[in-house]
This record gives sequence, structure tokens and C-alpha cells, in this order.
Amino acid sequence: MHTVEMLEQAIARATAAGFIVRQDWLGGATAGACEFKGRKWLFLDLAQSPTEQLNLVLGALAQMPAGSTLPDPAAPKLPHAA
Repeated sequence: MHTVEMLEQAIARATAAGFIVRQDWLGGATAGACEFKGRKWLFLDLAQSPTEQLNLVLGALAQMPAGSTLPDPAAPKLPHAA
């Protein structure tokens, strides 16, 4: 699997875990995760390589509290009850 594909999957997992992911040209400004007004944000600098961005996303996911659970992408989707 290519780094870009892994990055896309990691971003999807971060979004599923409750992060609001912003990908912008930050011009080398500090990118990373933060919490603001009870919402988790993840800022990615498009000036960074896909490997650097992937490491940042994986680091943010690794810092989640111990009780947090991430959805299993291989788990079957259950229909929503009406």
C-alpha cells in the first residue's frame, strides 16, 4: 500500500474518531492536533510530505485517551434502527 493511500485511511479513521481534519497550505507553520471548545481538530500542512502528514495523523490517534475506541473498518455495517 502506498503512503498516500495509508494517509487517506488514517484521515478517515481520525474523522471517525471525532477529529475535524483540515488540510491547508500552512507554509511550514506548526501542524498538529488540538482541542478547542470541546472539539478535536487536526491540522495538516500540505507543504509537508505525505509521510510527514501520515506520522502526524497516527500520532494524534495514538494520543487518544485509553478508553477511546476506534471503529474497525473491516466490521460489517449494521442498519440503523428506525
